Amino acid sequence: MTVKKINRPKYLDFLIRSKDMRTIKAISGIRRCGKSALLDTYRNWLTDNGVAQEQIISINFEEPGYEHISDYRSLYNHIKPLLLPDKVCYVFLDEIQHVRRYEIALDSLFFKRNVDLYISGSNAYFMSGELATLLTGRYTELKMFPLSFAEYCEGIALYAPDSLTGKTEKYASYTNESALPYVLRLGGRKEDVREYLSGIYSGIMLKDIVARLRVSDVITLESIVRFLLKNTGTLLSANKIANAMTSAGRKIDQKTAEKYVKGLLDSLLIYQAKRYDIKGKQYLSSLEKYYAADIGLRQYLLGSADVSEDHVLENLVYLELIRRGNDVYAGHLPDGNVDFAAINSEGIAYYQVAARVSDKKNLRRKLANLKKTRDNNPKFLLTLDETDTKTNHKGIEQLNALDWLLAE
Repeated sequence: MTVKKINRPKYLDFLIRSKDMRTIKAISGIRRCGKSALLDTYRNWLTDNGVAQEQIISINFEEPGYEHISDYRSLYNHIKPLLLPDKVCYVFLDEIQHVRRYEIALDSLFFKRNVDLYISGSNAYFMSGELATLLTGRYTELKMFPLSFAEYCEGIALYAPDSLTGKTEKYASYTNESALPYVLRLGGRKEDVREYLSGIYSGIMLKDIVARLRVSDVITLESIVRFLLKNTGTLLSANKIANAMTSAGRKIDQKTAEKYVKGLLDSLLIYQAKRYDIKGKQYLSSLEKYYAADIGLRQYLLGSADVSEDHVLENLVYLELIRRGNDVYAGHLPDGNVDFAAINSEGIAYYQVAARVSDKKNLRRKLANLKKTRDNNPKFLLTLDETDTKTNHKGIEQLNALDWLLAE
């Protein structure tokens, strides 16, 4: 049976552009965000464009058949005999973090002129430490995310074209289920979605955090996860997190809180937005915001009773700004804050996010902080309020958030 696949052209174009370049192509992303499917699509593209099957060497280290390849020696010894002396071989090593000291094998393969190397991993560990040191300047990283809202809508059209029609219905499904691609195959069956998310969450916690950091107090770790996700968009510090845990009866110190938060960030379960001083035009080292990599996992952990419509939308806007190539910060002002300062090669833009601004007081508050930036950079207010056209508040564009999420 042919498996339907959602088109993710930006990621595929990156691989196509990078073909035969003298760099290791490294794809990182949370578990089950679509890395393996992307590599499979790319391998099909290679064969459709003149690459013979024997030129492709592919290993997924989460498949039982490759359990014997456990360290760099066995990895190198497995691949070397498969290389063709007179043709370029395209080597794919999926979930490579399972191989001990794999960076040594990568270093050896990189220097072979007939090898074009692609690797992937489900946490940030595999792109840090010795790998980054040993291969500095030799790799390019592609950060992959769960489905954007636009990709999710495409997936609905692919898997269940008659189930949801309007963008509002699709958004409700997107935020109540998950942006992980496989969830679309589950047809909206809540128990199946919940069981699937439970398995992914357990895998991340046990394999990517608890085992690696040797965490003995798993209950406190899970309490920190829930605290960070419940306080989406709130400025936090390690000290505040430690105090919150202590107040809840789970006494930890600041250093332990920092260790657990670092583990959560490295697992790619959550992302961190540091602060940017808009007036002083400098990055600040204290207080950060935290966002979930997948809104469905956030819903799974918090339950619908603890989910704020504002927090959900702010989380999705943060992820979309990152997808679009921005470095995203929490904007700091002397007497206020802007939700996001998005910085890229073209400059900086400011974003405020609110589910609804039909309340004039809320609208004035959101606009006031954008006005305080007092510069000519683009300023946007994103809301779920239905508007037929863009509304302009003296240089601040108010846009429908769903239209913005669907736009390129």
